[in-house]
Amino acid sequence: MSAEAITTVVKMLESLPEIAQEQVVEHLREYLEDMQDEMRWDNLYKKTQPQLKAAAQHAREQVAEGKSQPFDPETL
Repeated sequence: MSAEAITTVVKMLESLPEIAQEQVVEHLREYLEDMQDEMRWDNLYKKTQPQLKAAAQHAREQVAEGKSQPFDPETL
């Protein structure tokens, strides 16, 4: 974010009553935490793609070779 955009946001916040400023700050804090969580999950997902693809390929091979059985939750 550019310094100009940050300055604009600060000016907008300053124009609000203090209680509203606190609410906006808390909302932004939560929003940013959620975004950081999403970014962490995206990075983890990208890192595991090769393993997930290999596991899926192995499962397809097992099915093709008749070495698998239908999933039955009752047998867990």
